[in-house]
Amino acid sequence: MRKFRYLGTDDKIFYIIVYTILTLFFIAVLYPCIFVVSASFSSGDAIQAGKVVLFPVDFSLEGYKTVFRTKDVLLGFRNSLFYTVVGTLLSLTLTMMAACALSRKDLPGRNSIMMFFSVTMFFSGGMIPLYMVVKQLHMINTIWAILLPGAFGVYNMIMARTFIQTNIPDEMLDAARIDGCSDIKFITAVVVPLSKTIIAVLVLFYGVAMWNSYFSALIYLHDDQLYPLTLFLREILVLEMIDLSTITDPELQAQLAKMAAGIKYALIIVSMIPILIIYPLIQKHIVKGMMIGAIKG
Repeated sequence: MRKFRYLGTDDKIFYIIVYTILTLFFIAVLYPCIFVVSASFSSGDAIQAGKVVLFPVDFSLEGYKTVFRTKDVLLGFRNSLFYTVVGTLLSLTLTMMAACALSRKDLPGRNSIMMFFSVTMFFSGGMIPLYMVVKQLHMINTIWAILLPGAFGVYNMIMARTFIQTNIPDEMLDAARIDGCSDIKFITAVVVPLSKTIIAVLVLFYGVAMWNSYFSALIYLHDDQLYPLTLFLREILVLEMIDLSTITDPELQAQLAKMAAGIKYALIIVSMIPILIIYPLIQKHIVKGMMIGAIKG
């Protein structure tokens, strides 16, 4: 505010316009989030009547109780957690291995390999060829159809490679070789401990993408026992349907129609919980890792 006093009239008008626009955008993004949270803690009657505007009306936890008593939701939550953890570990392993190899200047055909990877960022076979490949590999309706096709991200690999080139000098590799360190040992004992920042960024990117993905499951999976949470969420939010047979309590079946709106909002909040927990833990590494991994190289 002190600096604002000494600005010229034109600069003051400019800053006022910019901050006004940013404030409006902030409100436009924040209000739907507040509304979803408030609606999830409101009664179904209040939601249907349109009484919920900013704060919860007729505070109720029935939506959450119903969500956690629904077998499909619990099954989907478990499946999504499995896909996210295993998929992130798999993607992280492949990405760091490729990044470490391509960061080495003595790798034969290094530029050709990078060109091969880079081309895939701009051109792809499309949905049908990808589906045919997955089918020919007998991965349809298996967990591998979710884990393998998108396990490797070229952009993430380039970012990790640049980070390693910038922060781990070749002299460190030479010193490790003199001490009898193998390539695998060098990666696990030297590269990985020094790359915690970029690893945190990759975990966030891969984890969020895997947790939120639904299209792969939609086209590859037919057994609802393998469905992630996003598919059940899609059925409830988009198709507006829920299987009453999955509700174990008979009284809840009678109340389901009235509570449908509250269930939707509660399910949205439940699906966001893992990301809301993980993000603050690695937030301090995100900006640093992205800047170091993307500026040079």
